[in-house]
Amino acid sequence: MPDPKFQFQVDHVGVAVRSIEEALPFYRKALGLEAGHREEVASQGVRVAFLQAGQASIELLEPIGEEGPVAKFLRLRGPGLHHVAFRAGELAAQMERLRRAGLPPIESAPRPGARGHQVCFLPPRQAAGVLVELVSGGPGSLPSSR
Repeated sequence: MPDPKFQFQVDHVGVAVRSIEEALPFYRKALGLEAGHREEVASQGVRVAFLQAGQASIELLEPIGEEGPVAKFLRLRGPGLHHVAFRAGELAAQMERLRRAGLPPIESAPRPGARGHQVCFLPPRQAAGVLVELVSGGPGSLPSSR
């Protein structure tokens, strides 16, 4: 049986959009998904809306203003896939494991994210160009890996 501290599950897929309200009709009409949880994550300069899709969700990320990581992403790349997030159990322990493996996260410690999660990001250069988010706490979390 696999070691539970290495069992990651997809939590959500982040999609950068210029406007949540303009993006929602596609998800409604094409996939039958409705926006559930919404919030503003001021520390990251975004408004988010989560659309539940089975065990995982889609997070629409709309920038607040012209600054912040999502606003920069939209300027450079336009709308589209921003990140893939995985539930990670005890986040601080996972971050330390990654540092020891030579794969340091962008952050030095977990920080608050949407839906009451603690989060950290792994640089895209480590994951074939995909920004990876690890999440812990909040709804649907994995048990601690300690």
